[in-house]
Amino acid sequence: MKKYVLILLATSTGWVAQAQQKWSLQKMVDHAMQNNISVKQADVQTRVQALALKQAKYNQLPNASFNPSIGMQNGRSIDPTTNQFTTTQLLFNSFQIQGGMQVFNFGQIKNNIAFNALQTQAAMADKQRAANDIALQVCNFYLQVLAANEQMRINDVQIKNTANQIAFTKKRVDAGNLPELNLAELEAQLANDSVVYFNGKAIYEQNVLSLKALLNLDMAEPFDIEIPDPSKIPVESLMDLQPQYVYQLAMGNQPQQIADSLRILAAHKNIKATKAGYYPNLNVGYNLATNFAQSLRAIDFNSVQLTGTQTTSQFVEINGSPVFVKQPTFSFNQYRRNFSQWWDGWRNQMDNNFRQSIFVGLSVPIFNSTGNVRIAMDRAKLDLQSNELRKQQNLNLLQQNVYNAYVAAKNSFDRFTAAQKSVQSAQKAYEMAQKRYDVGMLTVLELTTNQNNLTRAQIQQLNNQYDYIFKMKVLEFYKGQGLKL
Repeated sequence: MKKYVLILLATSTGWVAQAQQKWSLQKMVDHAMQNNISVKQADVQTRVQALALKQAKYNQLPNASFNPSIGMQNGRSIDPTTNQFTTTQLLFNSFQIQGGMQVFNFGQIKNNIAFNALQTQAAMADKQRAANDIALQVCNFYLQVLAANEQMRINDVQIKNTANQIAFTKKRVDAGNLPELNLAELEAQLANDSVVYFNGKAIYEQNVLSLKALLNLDMAEPFDIEIPDPSKIPVESLMDLQPQYVYQLAMGNQPQQIADSLRILAAHKNIKATKAGYYPNLNVGYNLATNFAQSLRAIDFNSVQLTGTQTTSQFVEINGSPVFVKQPTFSFNQYRRNFSQWWDGWRNQMDNNFRQSIFVGLSVPIFNSTGNVRIAMDRAKLDLQSNELRKQQNLNLLQQNVYNAYVAAKNSFDRFTAAQKSVQSAQKAYEMAQKRYDVGMLTVLELTTNQNNLTRAQIQQLNNQYDYIFKMKVLEFYKGQGLKL
């Protein structure tokens, strides 16, 4: 009898919750939508597209740049301040600020912003679709866990019933009213019941691991779920979920269809933005600049000497006769300047050489650009056609899925109804067999056969019930009601 107690203890505690925190379906769905890897990947793509939208908006802003430079010239070169040739070693320095903006481009920037905005909305719909797919998977595995848990409970009840029959039969065998074969057959049945129980326990644990994977939880983390009464789970009537009606609603609320429509609108905007490449662009700009150039040698004024005069081309009249003007000539020595000596000159040159300009420019595409635009236009039109075909394909798939879900729900309901009658019949047959066995009018084999038939009928009814609930929840989901138990 001790081994029977151990079996009962193992089975009665095996399916008890191991975690302290219980997970409801809503909590699991919310967690999966935030933490599932597929949803996170879709979120990354959404943020990438949002950056493209931000970049498109930046393109309409003016641009500006600051370009300082400093360097040294040797040999024959052009003095950047006088634009004359020189052979003197020069230190040069320049500063430039320039910028501009596009004034008119036939809506290219505006349509490109609209294109990226619609693409961003479509990416957000893709993220919602990924979240919805995960939510459906969570619901499916959740119901499978519930079914496996109930199956374990039914098997546990059967083990207890078999153990009670063993205890009752053992007393009768000890009293000499029944042969020992009856006891041996019941013990074999108990062992078989235990195998069935642990097989169900393995299925339960596998489904729990699948749920953890969807939730992106550590496999070693304690996990327990809320177990609602399946008979109290709200399910709409099939009459309210006719497939054509559900399909019409799904076309407007399913993220895939929303994303397809947005991408078609985006493709139209892309065509308009690309078409603007055929036309001229008007730009305005400005430029602020100054520069400095200085020989690294300076004049030694102490060495300046008058060497003579030279006649110039200028003259004055004295007593009616022209007298050409002469100018003095000098000689001098040069030496290298230090920084403090040409600092004032640098500031003066920077101030004197400061210049400003504004401009208006017109860019007119002629041959190469129009050829590239023509190819881009053809590609944009093909993208539009591809998006339209994809939308139609997804609509066909959606309609097929809705009708398949309706047919599956209807068939599941029929199986569930039939299983209820089967359980009632098996329950009645088992109760009659138990009474006949108690008075010695039935063999152990016949009793266990009726007991197994009842267990199979109960488990089948349970599986059909959860399958029906899930199929109905899929229809409700397509209708736009979300997932609720």
